Amino acid sequence: MRHHPLVLAAALIVAASCSDEPRPTAPLSVAIYKQRSQSANANGGNFGTPMRPGEEVMPAGIVNTSEAVGNAVFHLSDDGLTLEYKLIVANIDNVFMAHIHRAPAGTNGGIVVWLYPSTTPNVTAPLGGGRTQGVIAEGTITAANFVGSLAGHPMSDLLTLLETGGAYVNAHTNDGVAPVNTGPGDFPGGEIRGQVEARGNNK
Repeated sequence: MRHHPLVLAAALIVAASCSDEPRPTAPLSVAIYKQRSQSANANGGNFGTPMRPGEEVMPAGIVNTSEAVGNAVFHLSDDGLTLEYKLIVANIDNVFMAHIHRAPAGTNGGIVVWLYPSTTPNVTAPLGGGRTQGVIAEGTITAANFVGSLAGHPMSDLLTLLETGGAYVNAHTNDGVAPVNTGPGDFPGGEIRGQVEARGNNK
């Protein structure tokens, strides 16, 4: 009796999958940044930063003992006019806002883009909100979202800051109970921070 080639192929696949022979494995990796085109690279490419407590510039006499971490990721559109972003955190309590700030490493600077709860300026999450985990915000940034010293400027000015280490992302916490700066979950000036960097052309 003749068997159709597709039937034979299926039988071989099933037999292989049922074999007890060990099969080689490879580390699993996930590309966070995906360059969409050469035009995107010409306009600045992809950007991001890990956020850590040690990067924060704390008020005098305040020690940041937080174990929180985070990650901010940005992807520039092909036309260079919008940035898609995602903000991810872990081991952190009472996040009520997060932003892109304009300042080099080791110094604090003014807000230029709101990220959490959204890109809408001056809107915060409730104080004392408890544990926040995973992706807490994602959206699209355009020049219309710029505030502070970038208000009215083109997207290219923000990209210049991101490319040259002139901007950072941080997440602010507040337990809603006075006084402030009493420990993790209560650092209104910022609990975790990271200086944004260009991450090149990952096709």
